[in-house]
Amino acid sequence: MSAAPLTILGSGMAGLGLLRQLRALDAERPVTLITADGGDDYSKPLLSTGFAKGLAPERLAARDALAVADSLDAVVRTHTRVEAIDPERRTLRIGEERLPFGELVLATGAAPVSPFGVPEALAGRVMAVNDLDDYRAFHAAVAALGRPARVAIIGAGLVGCEFANDLVAGGHRVSLIAPEAAPLPRLLPEPLGRALAEAFAEAGVALRLGVGVAGLEAEGSEARVRLEGGEGVAADLVLLATGLAPRTALAEAAGLAASAAGIHVDRTLATSAPGIFALGDVACVEGVNAMYVQPLQASARALARTLAGSPTPVRYGAWPVLVKTPLLPVVALPPRREPARWRIEGEAGDLTALAEAEDGRLIGFALTGACVRRKVELARAAPALLG
Repeated sequence: MSAAPLTILGSGMAGLGLLRQLRALDAERPVTLITADGGDDYSKPLLSTGFAKGLAPERLAARDALAVADSLDAVVRTHTRVEAIDPERRTLRIGEERLPFGELVLATGAAPVSPFGVPEALAGRVMAVNDLDDYRAFHAAVAALGRPARVAIIGAGLVGCEFANDLVAGGHRVSLIAPEAAPLPRLLPEPLGRALAEAFAEAGVALRLGVGVAGLEAEGSEARVRLEGGEGVAADLVLLATGLAPRTALAEAAGLAASAAGIHVDRTLATSAPGIFALGDVACVEGVNAMYVQPLQASARALARTLAGSPTPVRYGAWPVLVKTPLLPVVALPPRREPARWRIEGEAGDLTALAEAEDGRLIGFALTGACVRRKVELARAAPALLG
């Protein structure tokens, strides 16, 4: 096993998951974990379930940074930003400090993307929730109103739909705004997306689909989302759910191979620079960046074995995505390429959509309502994401 000091950048599910896996194999190796946030150990998927369950932010964290450091025998540096990586000297620049590393793992995740600017007058009223610190700020802003909030969610992808479900279940008034004709366009063919939209509408979500956002503006104590065509949506708070982009800036500045899809790594999660690895939302594994829990966990297990001295290539199975929308359960395994056809069966909200290749092979699927119980059966018949 390597005794070279290991440094992990990022304390999300990828960074902490890797540290836990490594400690099961190597209890002695010196490890420093550096994070730009508070370093709490929490499950990111729980962020979009807190309002329906009435959970305060502190109840989402299993352990704070001190407990993480103690239980996993690591140095944990919170609220610390690494400004540069020097791959040749194997050092990190943190202000005036030059911190050496033996091996380095980049687990810096992905950052919310906003396609438009936010006026200064709306500071504190327009937010994105991508980690526990973000959730604390959003939760505090909702609580400060002292009444059910009017929340305009921009974006009807995974994050937007899960928060729409969670907030409306928590008693808040929600508007869901997106340019696509139906929710979850990357996961569902349009008929299944429309079924989810109908379930949202029945629960009281105001849908503004098929229309783009022209901008944001402040009107007194309100935020107004200006839609293309002139209509506006008034809200107390605006939640941006307009996508995530891998945080590749540090890696690119250090000369590591990267693109919009993430930091390029091989099956052992090694980057183009010796001794530097990447995993989680920031990593693109042989052309695949799967920003979901199961690929992340598989990557953490494989990389832990590699770092412990047994080089292990990562493999991704046919793992469907479970969307947290109890108003209408959704499970999807999106095909990696455009299918020749979608074969759709079922009625009302109970739908099965099979993505088929030209020769009839199953290459993906989407399920809603009662049909989600077919997920195991169909996953066994579908190709692995990264076999």
